[in-house]
Amino acid sequence: MKKIIFLFSALMLTAGIQAQIETPQPSPFQKIEQKVGLTDVTLEYSRPSMRGRTIMGSLVPYDAIWRTGANANTKITFEDGVEIGGKSLLAGTYAIYTKPGTSSWEVYFYNDATNWGTPEKWDEDKVVAKVTVPAYPMPMKIETFTMSFDDLKNDSATLGMLWENTYVGVPIKFNTDKTVTESIQRVMNGPTSNDYYASAVYYLEAGKDINQAKTWIDKSFEMNKDPKYYQLRQKSLIYAKAGDKKGAIEAAKKSLQLAKTAGNSDYITLNEKSLKEWGAM
Repeated sequence: MKKIIFLFSALMLTAGIQAQIETPQPSPFQKIEQKVGLTDVTLEYSRPSMRGRTIMGSLVPYDAIWRTGANANTKITFEDGVEIGGKSLLAGTYAIYTKPGTSSWEVYFYNDATNWGTPEKWDEDKVVAKVTVPAYPMPMKIETFTMSFDDLKNDSATLGMLWENTYVGVPIKFNTDKTVTESIQRVMNGPTSNDYYASAVYYLEAGKDINQAKTWIDKSFEMNKDPKYYQLRQKSLIYAKAGDKKGAIEAAKKSLQLAKTAGNSDYITLNEKSLKEWGAM
C-alpha cells in the first residue's frame, strides 16, 4: 500500500512540474503602439520565421488569401477614423488579410477580427477597404515576418510588411489637419455656451467664487436661446447662492414649467421645494 501511495505521489509531482514548463512560441506575438499626428494606432500580430523554407509562392501561396502572419488574426486598431484606398474607416479594430502576388499584393481591411486565421467563409461585405500595392524586391532576406509604420508624417503613414525578400507598403491617411483646424477654430471663436455652463456649475458645486459662476451662467444663457429645465435649475441655484433671490425665483419658475411639460417629476419636486424655501409658493 505504501508503494502505491509513493508511486501516486511521484506521478502527481511529475505532472505538476510538467504543467509549469513554458517553451518559446515558434511565431512570437508582437504589439506595436504608434501615434500618427493625433491618432493612436495599435498593431497586433504574430511573427513566423523562414527557417530555411521558401516563403513567397510556396509557404505563402500567390493569389490566395493569407492571414498575414501566424496564429490569431493580425489586427490594427485606429483611435480615430482614417482613409485607406479612398475608403473611410471609422475608429475601431480591423483584421488585415492579404493576397500576395509576384509583383503586387492585395491588402484587405476586414471588420471582423474574431477569426483564427482566415474566415471559414469569406464575406465581401465585411471588407471595409481594399488596396493593391506594389511588391518591392529586397536586397537582403528578412528572416522573420515584420510589420512596421514607415514614412511617418502628421497626416499619413505607411503600414509596411516585410518577409523573405519582399516589401509592401500600404498608405494610410489620417484626419490630423481636420482635427487641428477644428480645434483652432473652437479656441479662436472663444468659449461655447456649454463651456460657460459647465464652468459655472463646477464653481457652484466646488464652492468657488459664486459671482464668477453667476457671470458665466449669464453668458451661457445669452448664447443658449433654448435652455432646458435642468439648466434653468442650475441657474436658479447659482443665483440663490449669489444672493439674487428674485433671479433665482424667476429661473426656478421657468424650470418648473418646462419640467412639467417634459413630465420630469424629480425636477418638479426640486423646483417646488426651492420655491417654497424662497417664499415664492
